Amino acid sequence: MIRSNEPASRLADAPDAVLAERAGDGDVAAFEALARRHGPLMRAYARRLLNSPAEADDVVQESLITAWKEIGALRDGAAVKAWLMRIVGHRAVDAGRRRKSHSNVEDQHELFDPAPGPAQAAVADSARTALGRALGRLPAEQRRCWVLKEFGGQSYEEIAQTLGISAASVRGRLARARTTLVTEMEEWR
Repeated sequence: MIRSNEPASRLADAPDAVLAERAGDGDVAAFEALARRHGPLMRAYARRLLNSPAEADDVVQESLITAWKEIGALRDGAAVKAWLMRIVGHRAVDAGRRRKSHSNVEDQHELFDPAPGPAQAAVADSARTALGRALGRLPAEQRRCWVLKEFGGQSYEEIAQTLGISAASVRGRLARARTTLVTEMEEWR
């Protein structure tokens, strides 16, 4: 393990490709910079897939351990974000299998006013429940694309890279997911 003598602020400004290369050479500070940069998105993605903050934290921790062990084999350092998200996705699926239930995305607090009145709270809770059920019925591939797009804010190309599929497949999965969600959520309206 190499400990970098560079200030964290200089590393924080470095491109992913540089940090990945340095981390691949054993630079702990460079890897820490990558983890700080992409950790919040990794956690948000894991939480959306698992609906459990504690389980999401475990998945992110496992993912970072895996990433540290395998970063030397990463061919394109500029793709480190997608690579990390792919690891998180695989770990989240594994966690879901371990608990023998499908990923559920019922907890969507960020969509709603954090301090609603009783009426708004009831409507928001009903919407969260309906959305969670509808997302839970989507095939895993469609749900993962939808979560990355809607909550992760990723482009079609980024999602394709994260999931290891083509951008055309992403478009198709998102279209099918949206169609299904519109149908499923129609009763809620």
